[in-house]
Amino acid sequence: MRHRQLGPGWLKDDIGWAHLPELPAIVISKHRSLNLLQPHLISRLPIPTSVPISMSSSPAAQTVIEHIVLFKLKDNADPSKVNAWVDGLNALSSLDLTLHLTAGPLFRIRSSPFAFTHLLHSRYKTKDDLAAYSVHPAHISVVKDLGHPVCDDVMAVDWVADGLTGPVGLSPGSAIRVTVLKLKEELEEAAKGEVLEVIEGVKGKSGEKVQVTVGENFSPGRARGYSIASAVVFKGLKEMEEVDSEEELAKLEKDKVREYLDSMIVVDYVVSPP
Repeated sequence: MRHRQLGPGWLKDDIGWAHLPELPAIVISKHRSLNLLQPHLISRLPIPTSVPISMSSSPAAQTVIEHIVLFKLKDNADPSKVNAWVDGLNALSSLDLTLHLTAGPLFRIRSSPFAFTHLLHSRYKTKDDLAAYSVHPAHISVVKDLGHPVCDDVMAVDWVADGLTGPVGLSPGSAIRVTVLKLKEELEEAAKGEVLEVIEGVKGKSGEKVQVTVGENFSPGRARGYSIASAVVFKGLKEMEEVDSEEELAKLEKDKVREYLDSMIVVDYVVSPP
């Protein structure tokens, strides 16, 4: 099978594309000999069961790696193949590398120049764990064998979430608002820092209602110029709607940083039962 690199984070072969993070050379070298097409591995991955975790639990603050992937399905995608792909993605939560993983259709697009339909959200202890997950044969098999036939477009962002409090794993029914910002090219570093500070201010405004992480994307080759991302996790849609009625997050994410923005993506997602 022939492979050619399209740019950072993209791999092209005879049957389609695959999205990979910008991996250290040592990781790529280590896995170069793997047979990346191993569909039989998917059948060995158990569909995980979820134990509800209360957002009120407050373990010590920790640092995790956030990984968000946004997908657009093909207009003529076979629903049965879509379901198999989503099941395959969720089965990857059984990998030891993964602290948390959920994937499924978006609940709502609030703002986006792209017609995304699905989202994957996962968490890892370190960048190395994310890199190892990305080249894991089970992950590659899902991407190639199940994702290629149904997906038309994909983008991803990764960031370091410092000071995460609350559960790393999210219980079914949790609602996630993902915001991804593309800043104007002429902005200086000081302006970028101000944008980050404004979004991080959501933590102080929200109290214990939500779990907030924000950071600068460290995989620019896969993000189309979007450089800052945040994930706000609510107990459920009710709590998300209550915050919307107060317009607190909307003001912080839009009014105070709008002059710095070239484009913004805001999507809502609800964690489905396994």
